[in-house]
Amino acid sequence: MYVSHLQLTDYRSYAAVHIELEPGISTFVGPNGQGKTNLVEAIGYVAAQSSHRVSTDSPLVRKGAQRAIIRAAIVKDDRQAVVDLEINPGKANRARLNRAPVPRPREVVGLLRTVLFAPEDLALVKGDPGERRRFLDELLVARAPRMAGVRADYERVLKQRNALLKSASAQFFKRGEPDLSTLEVWNEHLAAAGAELLAARLALVGELQPLVAKAYGELTSSGGPPVLQYRSSALAEAEHPPLDRPQLVDILRGALAEVRVQELQRGVSLVGPHRDDLHLRLDELPAKGYASQGESWSYALALRLAGFELLRADGDDPVLLLDDVFAELDSERRRRLAEHVRHAEQVLVSAAVDADIPPELQGARFRVREGGVERV
Repeated sequence: MYVSHLQLTDYRSYAAVHIELEPGISTFVGPNGQGKTNLVEAIGYVAAQSSHRVSTDSPLVRKGAQRAIIRAAIVKDDRQAVVDLEINPGKANRARLNRAPVPRPREVVGLLRTVLFAPEDLALVKGDPGERRRFLDELLVARAPRMAGVRADYERVLKQRNALLKSASAQFFKRGEPDLSTLEVWNEHLAAAGAELLAARLALVGELQPLVAKAYGELTSSGGPPVLQYRSSALAEAEHPPLDRPQLVDILRGALAEVRVQELQRGVSLVGPHRDDLHLRLDELPAKGYASQGESWSYALALRLAGFELLRADGDDPVLLLDDVFAELDSERRRRLAEHVRHAEQVLVSAAVDADIPPELQGARFRVREGGVERV
């Protein structure tokens, strides 16, 4: 799998740009602020329909424009598919596949699979639980695009239930008898959608563990071994046996009943996958707060490499996106990461200067400056 063409219109710093790409390694080089990361971000957006840099779509549209358009040609098994995404902040985005409209943009999720390495990855180790939940969920969607619908369903139910709890909380403090006639209905919806997402996450963590341990050991000899532990707001124990979806529905249902009073007092849902975390440990200690900077980087890279190996095992190499990550690494980690990724079907690298690019990653070179991209 690889991207053969990328065309942007009113995306970030680009009024219009069209780039022809090929399998193997391609590098975008240019000073900071010239737009090289925008190219990598746009390709990642086609795969995940979200940015690794911002949480909303508004910054993706060039100043003064009403919308942005990304067009990418994706080649898989000698067949090409062209995806057009129209980004409309404040309104529904639109998508086309081979020029034909699709009912919902998420229906093109899965046509392109990517694994992104970026400076922001350090937040996987040092950041809030939301960063690690996002890592798991994006990998789930990349492997099984239908999980985008599961995730959207859960977020919709959570939003509705939180709105009900907020209203009921106000009544609780005013009169002491809030209207909870529909709360049980939303409890069932949350338990059903949450159980499917939770089951998928638990299975994914089990698959990631040996791959993360292997990748970490190959990146560094410092610290370890790395251990992944999924901490669920509904499961009291840190270690728990395999549970199927019906069992998880019952567990979530019971957990919601136990926290009902607290939820009414606080006006927010306190149990469910949105409250969970992926705990990362090194040598029996939490990586967050105990791992050195180098160990933290090795852990973050190991998580990404493990995701790459899982996607590759499903049948196709995902496109690897390395966004200015080598500037963050020492020379030995640069070399080891480059050795890991150099044989992928397509690797797209951004860097501020040529010296940041390891010699193992030689290939097509593009200069990025003043809103333009030129192959050299």
